[in-house]
Amino acid sequence: MNENVDHRVPVLIVGGSLVGLSTSLFLSRLGVRHLLVEKHAGTSTHPRGRGNNVRTMELFRTAGAESLIRDAASVLADNHGILQAASLTGDDQEWLFKEIDPGGGLARFSPSGWCLCSQNDLEPVLVDHARAQGSDLRFSAELLNFDQDTDGVTAVVKDRETGEHTTVRADYLVAADGPRSPIREQLRIGQTGPGDLFHNVSITFRSRDLAAVVGERRFIVCYLTNPDADGALLPVDNEERWVFHAPWKPDLGETLEDFTDERCAEHIRRAVGAPGLDVEITGKAPWHAAERVAERYGAGRVFLAGDSAHEMSPTGAFGSNTGIQDGHNLAWKLAAVVGGEAGPGLLETYEAERLPVARETSARASTRSQEHSHPGYAGTPGPVGGRKGGMLTVALGYRYVRGAVLGADPDLPVVPEGMDLRGEPGTRAPHLWVRRDGERLSTLDLYERSFVLLCDAAHTEWRAAAGRVAEKLGIRLDAYTLGAGPEADLVTENGADWAAAHGTGADGAVLVRPDAFVAWRSPGAVPDAETVLRDALATLLHRA
Repeated sequence: MNENVDHRVPVLIVGGSLVGLSTSLFLSRLGVRHLLVEKHAGTSTHPRGRGNNVRTMELFRTAGAESLIRDAASVLADNHGILQAASLTGDDQEWLFKEIDPGGGLARFSPSGWCLCSQNDLEPVLVDHARAQGSDLRFSAELLNFDQDTDGVTAVVKDRETGEHTTVRADYLVAADGPRSPIREQLRIGQTGPGDLFHNVSITFRSRDLAAVVGERRFIVCYLTNPDADGALLPVDNEERWVFHAPWKPDLGETLEDFTDERCAEHIRRAVGAPGLDVEITGKAPWHAAERVAERYGAGRVFLAGDSAHEMSPTGAFGSNTGIQDGHNLAWKLAAVVGGEAGPGLLETYEAERLPVARETSARASTRSQEHSHPGYAGTPGPVGGRKGGMLTVALGYRYVRGAVLGADPDLPVVPEGMDLRGEPGTRAPHLWVRRDGERLSTLDLYERSFVLLCDAAHTEWRAAAGRVAEKLGIRLDAYTLGAGPEADLVTENGADWAAAHGTGADGAVLVRPDAFVAWRSPGAVPDAETVLRDALATLLHRA
């Protein structure tokens, strides 16, 4: 190891976009000291990556950021549907769906909901909130090189403003450095999948008159299908700021220079169906849609997260959400290992859990692009819909069939055909509204900084066993009794049966991980609750 180290930290994060910033926030919430370096001078200035699904918003809720994000996203709070139209002025128009959550059915599964917050609005919220939690975020700081050994990672970081070089020594490195990840390349980790799907140029523009053309149609995105001028129109403020994704064909020799302001403005007018529309081009950014998943999620003490681990078609915003959920999965495991509560083997479960999810989700994102006829996407031969599972199921209903779970069926599909959140090991724990000392909260609000054991108020032997196990293993383990009466730590609303909701009997118990996934459950009483619980936790935490 190089002893000429300027900075020592348990975790180094490379990349300060959505995934890196989210991972930093999650680590800070867990008390893990770390450093994040980002080569750009600041956060994104381009309105993209706007769809934050319900699972991601649950994570931000637990991290104390949900209300801040919704405030930043308030201008688009009433935009819900996806419209497909030959133009906005003709009759050939169809809502692919008009409401994200028609009938409010999502409330059965979650205390949170979808949120439309563009990356340029979301990232500053994450920066401020992460720093308030203690995150060390350094922009204009570029990773030049790194080496790892059996004890850690040594990295050289350049300050792009001063030219100063800093040597950082970390126990672990998280690579959130994008789809062309230099870190992944250095690790020689290959990728699988079809590869490039299509290319677009994202055009930001101002138009005072477009709001009148759009009228009361409050869409998230409108796919405009004029064969001479197709594209995707997205509102930024529903008034005069807009984004248009225009197909780009570099494989046919088309260059970015071909997208002049005049061409872009005329393309938008034809697509919208308003020849005299005022259009002021304010920016252009190329982007590439692809379906690729890394063959591994890391090597040694280096872990991939976000686009460095997977690229997905943008339809449904699965890529950024999957990446943020990568970071959350990894953060609690790093915290457990760095804090001495778990053995390093726990970190091997990161790939075992997240890689199958990425493969399934990326395939569904491509299918959704084909279903929505995303501009520029030709699709693949064969019928649409080979991958089952609706959008909510993909976002919230996925399961870990292997990893830091006990009792999961490895033969079950990672993404089921329908929502099935009934407390099975490897699935996100059920949401129930409860009251604690008069305060209303979701059971999901309990899960962040420790394992949690749920048991019945009439069967307190599990809670007593949890206290003894926590002391003997030297870990934090919170235990709560649930029931309808005042003797319960958590009083369920409307007399709800917590045990039935979690697939166990009243004399059983459910062990939930810090990321709200069920780690293990006992359907009923056991002769020696302490031994059973201790063995389960020791196995889950890879304690020798």
